[in-house]
Parts: sequence; C-alpha cells; structure tokens
Amino acid sequence: MGRAYQNRKESMAKTAEAKTKVYSKYAREIYVTAKSGGTDPAGNLALRGLIERAKKDQVPTHVIDRALEKASGAGGEDFALARYEGFGPAGSMLIVECLTDNPNRTFGDVRQCFVKTKNKIGTPGNVSHLFDHCTILKFRADDEEAVLEALLNADVDVIDIENEDGHITVFAPDNEYGQARQAICEAFGDDEGEVEFEADVIQFLPQATVSLQGEDVDVFEKLIDMLTDLDDVQNVYHNVA
Repeated sequence: MGRAYQNRKESMAKTAEAKTKVYSKYAREIYVTAKSGGTDPAGNLALRGLIERAKKDQVPTHVIDRALEKASGAGGEDFALARYEGFGPAGSMLIVECLTDNPNRTFGDVRQCFVKTKNKIGTPGNVSHLFDHCTILKFRADDEEAVLEALLNADVDVIDIENEDGHITVFAPDNEYGQARQAICEAFGDDEGEVEFEADVIQFLPQATVSLQGEDVDVFEKLIDMLTDLDDVQNVYHNVA
C-alpha cells in the first residue's frame, strides 16, 4: 500500500548539548502526557508508548522518573500545546508542534525562524488540511489479515495497513490510538500482553510530497535546523520527499 511515514525518532545525539535537548523534549512531553492522563502507564496508553520511545532513544531512567514525579504533584509547570503552520521554499509546507509555558514567546521564536530563512509562517488551517493526523503502529508480524481482523473486531477504523519484510504498519485515526494499540497488544502480545512497537506515534502525514532542488534544499534544511533547535519545539512535520 506504500504509505511512507516520517519516523518521529530523533537521530542519535552526538554531543552532550544535543543529548540534553533530546532529554528535555521527552521530559516535557512525558510531564504533559502524565499530567493530563495520569501517571500510571498501565492506564495511560499514550504515556506508556511515550516512555517506551524515550527508553529506545536512550533517555535515562532518572529523567523519566523526575518528569513523572513532577506530574504527580500539585501545581507545577503549565505547558500547553501550540501548533504553527508555515511555508518553506518551492511549495514545501511545515507543521511545527510545540509545548510551551509562554505562547507569545514561542510564536515569536518560531516566526523568526521563518523570517530569517525568507519563508512565511501561516495561520491555522493554511497547511494542516493537506496533512492527515494519524496513529501509526509498527510491529513484527506477517499475517496482515489477522491484524486487520483484530482491529476491526475492536471497532478500529483502519485507514491503511502495510506489510513489508515481516513487519506490519497500521494507520488509524489519531483519536483511535488507544483502541488500536490495545487491540494489537491483546491479539499479538506476549504472556504479559506486551508488543515491541518499532513505531508507536500520532503524527501528521502529508497527503502529497514535493521534491526540492539546489539552493532550496539548503534553505529548507536551515529552516528545519533552526526550528528543531528551539527548546519549545517538539516535532516538525513537512511534505518534502
């Protein structure tokens, strides 16, 4: 079926500063996810998947535990989701997801990235209507029909399924993440109901992609680097092939 997806996983950090940024982004997301849905991963599947991803990205246990401890306490930091949309070179489009305690500051920082690279930040809806917001679950299996049956029996609205090299990738609506994940774990998990997911995310997928050439590639890469270097930015999605 061939639906390519961007891997949310960050590349291996090569410096202490880069590692600190990765840890900080995970800590903030774990805190917000636990604060909103509970600190027990057994009852908060979004948190459970996030912690598993953090461990795969070599985030130390003490960073995860500290974020959970902060989320379990009263008060604490008040982070909110902020999402910005913009246009890069040659018809490229970007969605920038942030967690921020100061939306005005974060918008200014994101806007400056676009301005400094001579690109344009848009308004809500300018770009996102050309992306699908999907649950993506990838795990080791080879029986596509059995996976589809398990999901349909759980009333999951399956968008697409890929079967490649002994791995199944399931695409479902973003609001059916927990239902789809639980159905897979119950049908294909080990004795403890665990499945090792290679992809376990909710993210934006472009409905169509564009290719960049020449100087446009350099400008686009500079814009991505500037955005991902911002502390408040959690994810950048785009439609560049």
